[in-house]
Amino acid sequence: MAGKSMQAVQYSGYGGGAAGLKHAEVPIPSPKKDEILLKLEATSINQIDWKVQKGMLRPFLPPKFPFIPCVDVAGEVTEVGPGVSSFTAGDKVVAMLNLPNSGGLAEYTVAPAAFTVSRPSEVSPAEGAGLPTAAVIALQALKAAGTKFDSTDEPSNILITAASGGVGHYAVQLAKLANLHVTATCGARNLELVKSLGADEVLDYKTPDGASLKSPSDRKYDSVIHCTTGIAWSTFEPNLTANGKVIDVTPSIKAVATSVFKKVTFSKKTLVPLLLSPKGEDLKFMVDLAKEGKIKTVVDSRHPLSRAEEAWAKSIDGHATGKIVVEM
Repeated sequence: MAGKSMQAVQYSGYGGGAAGLKHAEVPIPSPKKDEILLKLEATSINQIDWKVQKGMLRPFLPPKFPFIPCVDVAGEVTEVGPGVSSFTAGDKVVAMLNLPNSGGLAEYTVAPAAFTVSRPSEVSPAEGAGLPTAAVIALQALKAAGTKFDSTDEPSNILITAASGGVGHYAVQLAKLANLHVTATCGARNLELVKSLGADEVLDYKTPDGASLKSPSDRKYDSVIHCTTGIAWSTFEPNLTANGKVIDVTPSIKAVATSVFKKVTFSKKTLVPLLLSPKGEDLKFMVDLAKEGKIKTVVDSRHPLSRAEEAWAKSIDGHATGKIVVEM
């Protein structure tokens, strides 16, 4: 599609939030080796997208300006690059784009074939676009906590913080699939939603018990999937079993320091900072679960590409329930 143009939303410098996003007509990219060109149907926004805009990964990201953000997409294959034999034009897919390139807020984008999987008809574009980052990191966090998702998983108690958010709402569903006892925290307005996703106990994080992470049934947690920020290790520690483990999916420098301290002091209670490791097989696992109806994407809101700024502002606000989706 060389020479043709498309509509895209991009920013030309650090900062600016939603006001920094600008609509532009730009050339449709061409797929290189091991890439595919997608006509996009939907993309979802993750915190990392606007954190890059804020400059939290400068000077490494973005690699250049102007920059088209967002990495989680669903669409249709229109062209394949050299070396790609697993997809053909017309295939419906879900993909995770390379973060340095991104490109999801546009009508077309190129995706690495290795991080692209077929999207069955049972999974809508909006549902599929929610999966690549949030659902995969929820899966990897549970695996880091020791969950195998097979018949060998033993009963255990797990705490999931920010359980109504993008990562948290998938983590609750995955934990129940593994037959874990799930205690979850969220805001008061989402208590019933999180229960409906499978949580056995739900705490309003603004109440005293919610702030202290205390289980209503006085259970100690074998593991914690920590999906928010601002909770000190001293709050987690008394609630953990002797070998309890906190998997932090939004690790700060302080969390990394705590993790190192726990290791050098041979503490049986540990903190594990977790960064997403893009894996095509993990994305396929989640798409298959969605196809089978075993997990669902809770869509907070849908926005057309023409009003992508609204979606961006809503994500920055930090109170979304599930995933914020932009549809093309």
